Amino acid sequence: MRLAEVLSEFNGEQRSVIPSQGEREALDAYSQAVVQAVERVGPAVVSVVVARPGSERMRRRGFPEFHGAGSGLIIAPDGYILTNSHVVRGVGKIEVRLQDGRTLEARVVGEDPHTDLGVIRVSETGLPRAELGDSGVLRVGQLVIAIGNPLGFQATVTTGVVSALGRTLRAESGRVIENIIQTDAALNPGNSGGPLVDFQGRVVGINTAVIMGSQGICFAIPVNTAKWVTSQLIREGRVRRSYLGVSGQPVQVDRRLALELALKDTAVRVVEVQPNTAAESAGILAGDIIIKAGDSAVATPDDLQRILGKHPIGEVLSVEILRGAERRLLTARPAELPDN
Repeated sequence: MRLAEVLSEFNGEQRSVIPSQGEREALDAYSQAVVQAVERVGPAVVSVVVARPGSERMRRRGFPEFHGAGSGLIIAPDGYILTNSHVVRGVGKIEVRLQDGRTLEARVVGEDPHTDLGVIRVSETGLPRAELGDSGVLRVGQLVIAIGNPLGFQATVTTGVVSALGRTLRAESGRVIENIIQTDAALNPGNSGGPLVDFQGRVVGINTAVIMGSQGICFAIPVNTAKWVTSQLIREGRVRRSYLGVSGQPVQVDRRLALELALKDTAVRVVEVQPNTAAESAGILAGDIIIKAGDSAVATPDDLQRILGKHPIGEVLSVEILRGAERRLLTARPAELPDN
């Protein structure tokens, strides 16, 4: 008798997990939202196949070139495609495979390793383009969709949520990319350069990196950053940034001095001043501690980088330093960041 009661209770529990009519409708609405978003942006997602010339040693061993792949996003009907810088940097040949099956040759318009973004172009018009949204309105927990070509599987769709906002990610160049979007939408090699979109099919990010060995920790460059970088790459072939000409490291500010001068706990000690630069002309010396640039406090080298990234090239920038216990205000005119 007891066994019958247990089985009866078990069967009751089983019945309770069967979705109700309302739950089924909600699940179906979720599926429809994903399908509609993918149908909207999918035709603009492309596969980017590249060939890089091998080194002299590899050529002697019979490997004249190496092949790689990533993803891209058509952003203009006349053939402009947004992707990652690391996908197209230093390549000899680029082929773009469209969703309709066509394969087109492409050329690099420009790439920016500091944000890991690049623009390539195919000689074709009337192409489907994606709608770029606003990454500034994203919220943690918001549902997102990633589309790309992971491991060569073209037009693969994964879904997830925005896990965090405002992350920082260090590019291969060593500079920090700000406001990175963290998501758990599954990404794999080959997803690089593909879009992260909201449920309206609007692009909110460009997928860029995965922490190898992790589960569900993936990153995308915010589309607002991509808009700014893309406009510069199309117009000038590169992104122009201000350059002061110092290398520095974070240092603790003497607590008594920090309280007396209302400073942050850390600042940037100048390790080296490059010759013939704005820093040298301004009188900045190795050993000086930079505490402020423009209207912003400087607590780390990344802070100084961010300030310079927004400062117009050639315009006056006030730099406040500590030299010993003395506080000084210097004036610099940052030049353009060299390509190297």
